[in-house]
Amino acid sequence: MLYHLLVPLADTFTLFNVFRYITFRTAAATLTALFLSFVVGPPLIRRLQALSAGQPIREIGPDHAHKEGTPTMGGLLILLSLGISVLLWADLTNRAIWSVLILTLGYGVLGFIDDYQKVRKQDSAGITARTKIFWQTLLALGVGILITQDPNFDSQLQVPFFKNFTPDIGWLYVPLAAFIIVAASNGVNLTDGLDGLAIGPVMIAGATFLILAYTAGHAGLADYLAVKNVPGSGQLAIFCGALVGGSLGFLWFNTYPAQLFMGDVGALALGGALGAIAVHVRQEILLGVVGGVFVVETLSVMIQVAWFKLTGERVFLMAPIHHHFEKLGWAEQKIVVRFWIISIILSLVALSSLKLR
Repeated sequence: MLYHLLVPLADTFTLFNVFRYITFRTAAATLTALFLSFVVGPPLIRRLQALSAGQPIREIGPDHAHKEGTPTMGGLLILLSLGISVLLWADLTNRAIWSVLILTLGYGVLGFIDDYQKVRKQDSAGITARTKIFWQTLLALGVGILITQDPNFDSQLQVPFFKNFTPDIGWLYVPLAAFIIVAASNGVNLTDGLDGLAIGPVMIAGATFLILAYTAGHAGLADYLAVKNVPGSGQLAIFCGALVGGSLGFLWFNTYPAQLFMGDVGALALGGALGAIAVHVRQEILLGVVGGVFVVETLSVMIQVAWFKLTGERVFLMAPIHHHFEKLGWAEQKIVVRFWIISIILSLVALSSLKLR
């Protein structure tokens, strides 16, 4: 919105020329989302407390009784600050921006319904997994189909650390893109089990994809680093900046001991956003490296369930794996910080793959 209002003034006032630059608007979007989070956060917490929108705690697993009643649906804070910031600073004629934004908000609505049912029934079950997966997949397929309609689209995948290995998967690209988006969404959701645990890796992944989106949208940089140039994808750096700013503002209230939980409204939406950004900038496989924490959390659940069905025994003391470490006696803060450190390392590995090929 501000982009469309202020850029035309650059022809008359050179001061406004700065609004043409994606780098400037990315920084502005980050700070705007952060500021909005600080402003909206306290009244939102009070409102959720007044509505008794407390998080139901599972009876099994580590003792989290002290978290009982902490307001959930805190993802609303992130989505509000993210959405407003993107609308203010992004080029709203860009299809990728609308694609990612609509999917993010769509997943947010799905998560809100899930959270609402949990709070209303005071049960941690929420909506059924089948219903959740159906709507996630439907929205994700829409994004995949939209990407293939771009005249510059090709179905070759970029494989990290391999410069000349670019397999062409043809019509399989759409289901692959949908799988990546849905998997990312549920991976973040499974990780969201301790104060600050999910939002840290989300923020780190958002910052990493800010760089990747800017690189993919810049023809010179893309050519220099031998990555796929995706015209228009640079605008997604602004989205990533807003995501980082909104997540940082949320972390202010979510750090231990949390005043506010993300809930499915935030976890499903943010994971879906990361997946959608990854497929738009054509770094589908690299998301598995950047979001390695989410991958491990998801695999720990799959391994636990499969092994228990086969043998009647458990591989982990409890899944997802962060609960395994809790059962081992690790302090909550130690688990969170160490997972953040791992996320930073994985992001550095992912960024190094741009040149080490």
